[in-house]
Amino acid sequence: MNELMRGKRGLIMGVANERSIAWGIARAMHEAGAELAFSYQGEAFGKRVEPLAASLGSTLMVDCDVMDDASMDACFARLGEEWGSLDFVVHAIAFSDKTELTGRFINTTRENFRNSLTISCYSFIDVARRASELMPDGGTLLTMTYQGSNRVTPYYNVMGVAKAALESSVRYLANDLGPQKIRVNAISPGPMKTLAGAAIGGARKTFKTTEANAPLRANATLEAIGGTAVYLASDWGACTTGEIILVDGGYHVLGMLQPENL
Repeated sequence: MNELMRGKRGLIMGVANERSIAWGIARAMHEAGAELAFSYQGEAFGKRVEPLAASLGSTLMVDCDVMDDASMDACFARLGEEWGSLDFVVHAIAFSDKTELTGRFINTTRENFRNSLTISCYSFIDVARRASELMPDGGTLLTMTYQGSNRVTPYYNVMGVAKAALESSVRYLANDLGPQKIRVNAISPGPMKTLAGAAIGGARKTFKTTEANAPLRANATLEAIGGTAVYLASDWGACTTGEIILVDGGYHVLGMLQPENL
């Protein structure tokens, strides 16, 4: 894989620490030869991301708040100034008030619904619009989703609705941007031990249940997710767009738990 991304440049959005899915993808992209830029939100996250970015030889870091149009404009203007064009963007950004990821979905507040959908879904559309302007020769847009988008998952609540909207957005964006040779896909891992995943009620039980029952008897690894992202963003993924690629050990195919766990 060390040549698949040679000569390609891309933006990684959503690294929080070394256990982030975005970080797993960044490492895989780097190992495949890509040149990377990183976005972060605020000084605190910037201090976390800086040493990670440096470890991959990246010096291009941009403060970007997806809730602020001026910040988004400045982020992509900086990328345009530095590189001129982009080959791929990895969007691994989502948010919901964690106090609403422990109770019942019916108790979702209007404010958290609005914020969750805006940050977790609309931000990808907003990113796609700006990034596509820097992809004159085509490119790839990737985002992250989860099976709670189409199957009820304990405590996932409003995030399930946000991810369902995100997956639909992937399909509409793929159609809009296809004539520009821009591919749009989502990767759907199973539960992961990440900062975001830990905010969901019952996260440990969900992780253990998936691991014990998936056909491969394993949850996804950062390496597996990173490898999938490399395929999708490389020339090998040239005819794949509008897809939700599941990387969950096969858990999504089950109708019930394994017999030994019933």
